[in-house]
Amino acid sequence: MWSLLQTNFLLLILLYSYFSSAVFTSLFPSSCQLQGQFHLNGMHKSGDVILGGLFPVHLFSSVPDLSFTSEPQQPTCQGFYVLGFKLAQTMAFAINEINRNSNLLPNVTLGYTLYDNCVNLGIGFRAALSIASGREEQIILDDTCVGNPPVLAIVGDSSSTPSIAISNILGLYRVPMVSYFATCSCLSDRQKYPSFFRTIPSDAFQVRAMIQILKHFGWTWAGLLISDDDYGLHATRSLQSELNLSGEGCLAYVEVLPWEKNTDEFRRIVNVMRKSTARVVIVFAHESHMINLMEEVVRQNITGLQWMASEAWTAAAVLQTPQLMPYLGGTLGFAIRRGEIPGLREFLIQIRPILHHNSSSGNSMVNQFWEFTFQCRFAPAPAGWVEGGGALCTGQEDLENVNSEYLDISNLRPEYNVYKAVYALAYSLDDMLQCKPGRGPFSGNSCATLLMLEPWQLVYYLERVNFTTPFGDQVSFDENGDALPIYDVMNWLWLPDGSTKVQNVGEVKRSAFKGEELILDEDKIFWNFEFKKPPRSVCSESCPPGTHMVRKKGEPECCFDCIPCSEGKITNKSKDFWSNPQRDHCVPKKIEFLSYHEPLGICLTATSLLGTFICAVVLGIFIYHRRTPIIRANNSELSFQLLLSLKLCFLCSLLFIGRPRLWTCQLRHAAFGISFVLCVSCILVKTIVVLAVFKASKPGGGASLKWFGAMQQRATVLVLTSIQAAICTSWLVSSSPVPHKNTQYHNDKIVYECAVGSTVGFAVLLGYIGLLAFLSFLIAFLARNLPDSFNEAKLITFSMLIFCAVWVAFVPVYISSPGNHADAVEVFAILASSFGLLVTLFGPKCYIILLRPEMNTKKAIMGRGIES
Repeated sequence: MWSLLQTNFLLLILLYSYFSSAVFTSLFPSSCQLQGQFHLNGMHKSGDVILGGLFPVHLFSSVPDLSFTSEPQQPTCQGFYVLGFKLAQTMAFAINEINRNSNLLPNVTLGYTLYDNCVNLGIGFRAALSIASGREEQIILDDTCVGNPPVLAIVGDSSSTPSIAISNILGLYRVPMVSYFATCSCLSDRQKYPSFFRTIPSDAFQVRAMIQILKHFGWTWAGLLISDDDYGLHATRSLQSELNLSGEGCLAYVEVLPWEKNTDEFRRIVNVMRKSTARVVIVFAHESHMINLMEEVVRQNITGLQWMASEAWTAAAVLQTPQLMPYLGGTLGFAIRRGEIPGLREFLIQIRPILHHNSSSGNSMVNQFWEFTFQCRFAPAPAGWVEGGGALCTGQEDLENVNSEYLDISNLRPEYNVYKAVYALAYSLDDMLQCKPGRGPFSGNSCATLLMLEPWQLVYYLERVNFTTPFGDQVSFDENGDALPIYDVMNWLWLPDGSTKVQNVGEVKRSAFKGEELILDEDKIFWNFEFKKPPRSVCSESCPPGTHMVRKKGEPECCFDCIPCSEGKITNKSKDFWSNPQRDHCVPKKIEFLSYHEPLGICLTATSLLGTFICAVVLGIFIYHRRTPIIRANNSELSFQLLLSLKLCFLCSLLFIGRPRLWTCQLRHAAFGISFVLCVSCILVKTIVVLAVFKASKPGGGASLKWFGAMQQRATVLVLTSIQAAICTSWLVSSSPVPHKNTQYHNDKIVYECAVGSTVGFAVLLGYIGLLAFLSFLIAFLARNLPDSFNEAKLITFSMLIFCAVWVAFVPVYISSPGNHADAVEVFAILASSFGLLVTLFGPKCYIILLRPEMNTKKAIMGRGIES
């Protein structure tokens, strides 16, 4: 809001100047005069076409007295910034290199007018207006203009707020402006800023990259510090919006860093940081803010924080000192793409100060750099300087002997952006001047000419410029004036000898095929923590299973309490509920049982019905052929009883499928036990009858069949089955099986099963079946060597062998199978044993009846012997 008021105020000044100028012109028609002269630090070079530049050569500015009791003094700049001066020199180098290039802008000499903006909106705005309108004290109004021509384009500004203010004005006249450091996403609005371009990615991309790093390390709780300008405020809106959309995290606090050195405000901000549980601090601000902030951080000794730097201060060497590295070591940040500029160092080292300089000469920046670098003063020195032991500058000092960032070209990042910006303007101007008359893009297919160049014409070519730097990077602008988005991910390394290093640990970029991509080399990252690992920064730990999140009142959504699903409105049914995947509320647990609707249940049901159908078919065959010899010779009554019991065995398996209910739980094991005892009893009696018939066939053995006739056979089956019925009745009365919701197998689901109630009752039921099956097997095994006339004993032996094998294998598998798998195992055992008995006992007889009827005769049967 403050920056907007400042911009409006400056616009009023412009309007006032315009009307004052109009009045003055009417009074003095032969000449015009500037209303005021801005005394700015700058560098100038003449040329056919002039390019302007705005650079932060100083970091601070003093605020003049605005009481208006006397003429207000202009702000003065303080705190010389070597890297800002290096940026200005890079632009001068690029223009010098272009002028020496015979292939680019031949017969055209580029000049420049570069000013120091002192990282101050007002000063930067004054400088931009001076660049755009000229700075001559008086312009003679005749056929030829006297004085330097206005610039065609501007390289700058270094930050977003001045860029917004300047672009608002220059955009009205379509004067192109190419920034090398302004990242505010708002500047991508082509309607508001039609002639703004930049060689640095937008903050919208940087914000998304920052969120990717937060997500990568699981940091869902972070603090945010921003500068009090459009750069910081727009970054905040973008970050909060992206976090809300992605749901990847929350901001513990958002604090605005003041421009002035307000000790009380910085103390309050650092107190907020100290009290917060957020271990990650994101800073979207300029290094001048960080310098003031870190003074208070050091004073309060705030350690254990993971700093995340925006591109504005990631490479700030002024912060990489032994005093600050205990606090800032391990910082992760985004840096502008690094490049190489051959010949730059040689150019930088060639500069020389202007002796006996005058501030109006336009080269005071070089002299200020010289004084700052060699800690001397040019004559005439300030009062008391020489007396205090200060040295005088001679202009012959050797830059090679000075350890300064000025000559370091190993990490050219913003300098590389300046270099690309100057070349983008040069290539656009070259394309414009190579236009062939009659084929131009302007009205009437006209072209621009050097004598009548208009800034808006250059905008047309800037939008279409496309070239490759000597370093191999392609430079072009999209429809919003933005460059190709790519950042290097940097890490501040604190070396054992106390020195510092900013190392590249990855990159984040956008490609046409993969979208936005984050690449990190985690092994290279230095963590400034005791365990040398990434910190944990969450407001609340993830809720354990069985609990759900309840938002803390007045806190962001990342802060919550974990309430067990057994609390609240669902207390009486707590074990039926579980937390959802997001664990923000409780949901009913999934109930699992052997269902008719799942593939396993469908297969078992179909198999059971198939077995029942086959039994019915076999029974029909036996009834239809009941008078044939093979049916009469095999004790047809017991065969019919056995087929009926097998049908019951197949059908009882259906009771194990479906949602368990009280009646199905009680009936399933009783029906299973009684059906199988009935079946095995018939087989046992059938085996005994085989032995009795064999004895009756011998001399004097007729009495054996007398004592084991039809009545005795029926009575034996009834008694044996009644015993199992009594066991089942006792079991159901004493400890009946009931439906049971088992949560021991899985925490997040309920296994609905039938609890057997009495394990002893179930064991006795199975044991009784096993006893009868063993007796049948034993008797049949002893009778296996009877003559072929009595060979049904072999079939019974084989059937009982299959039956016993199935149920012996069943017991351990059943015990080790959880939940509905135990029911499936029992159903499988029932079906397998039932099919084993059906096939072995009735398969051979059906084969003879249906396929070999010639063997189903009394003669054939007598030839083989009477089997029953």
